[in-house]
Amino acid sequence: MMALVLLLILSACGQSASNTAKDEADQTNVSSDAESKTSDNTEGSTNTGAGAEDEMVSFASDAGEVQVPKNPKRIVDLTAFTTGYFVALDAPVVGAASGSMKNKYIKDQLAAQGTTDLGEQPPTPEQLLALKPDLIMVYTGTEGVDKLSQIAPVVQIEYGKRNYKDLMLEMGKLTNREDAAKAWISKWEAQINELKPKVEAAVGNRTVSILNPYDKGLYVFGHNYGRGGEIIYGEFGLKAPAKAQAEAIDSGTGWASISIEVLPEYAGDIIFTSPWSGDTSDSNKVYENALWKNLPAVKANHVFQLDPSSDTYNDPVSLEGQLKFITDSLLSASK
Repeated sequence: MMALVLLLILSACGQSASNTAKDEADQTNVSSDAESKTSDNTEGSTNTGAGAEDEMVSFASDAGEVQVPKNPKRIVDLTAFTTGYFVALDAPVVGAASGSMKNKYIKDQLAAQGTTDLGEQPPTPEQLLALKPDLIMVYTGTEGVDKLSQIAPVVQIEYGKRNYKDLMLEMGKLTNREDAAKAWISKWEAQINELKPKVEAAVGNRTVSILNPYDKGLYVFGHNYGRGGEIIYGEFGLKAPAKAQAEAIDSGTGWASISIEVLPEYAGDIIFTSPWSGDTSDSNKVYENALWKNLPAVKANHVFQLDPSSDTYNDPVSLEGQLKFITDSLLSASK
């Protein structure tokens, strides 16, 4: 079960099914060969990034207290999922994983900053040193943190530990932009309060599903795994089909895997869908199946296509983009 959870996390970066989210966290691993090439540069030095001379403060990461620059100026984010928070806060990102660099909601902002695409494989020490970071973001459990900390302070976060609002506040603290984080949340909640009554009136008591076909069936997503779930179920409070509610939401997992034979039991009156980005299987195996074609939502043209890569993210900027699409789709499906 944990292995599949980790695979689900990684898929948002558009990587192959053979990878796992542990691989994504291990983007920060430093190979022993590369380490030997750069030992002369890093030995005996800590926090050698461009902002090392700045005032340092204590930050409570998910792996314990760490000393970080009060105003980080050169952030390297190896998590992909956190990058959009920095973009929303206008915090400078000098290097990021390919997944976030390709996210349509933030790629233009990153390009404008001159952010370096660090690829899908673990960056080398030479790559990181060239960027002169003063802060590096990784997931908890990442190997080689001790080596990374010789380059810059390393903050570890646990994926999924916080909802996006709480994580926004944490990233505000980390970047000395707490006021900006609070302002974003206030603006966001005002938007939701304006749109929610309209959506509730349009949807009524109908159910909504988030479904991703994959090689052996479908994934059913809930309230905390991106793909619009934070908005559909979290903010708008719409209902999922009973089995989807129990297995993907009430369970707290955020997802469930089903075979196509039981699809009708998990399919809502309104469906948001996209091909699964975690493998190269043909989604038409599901979309052309008679069970899919005979779903009430399909017959009523109440099926809406998500972006298979960018909509997997649930950072503030991605959520802003998803909000418009989801709201417009739900309003168009009014009775």
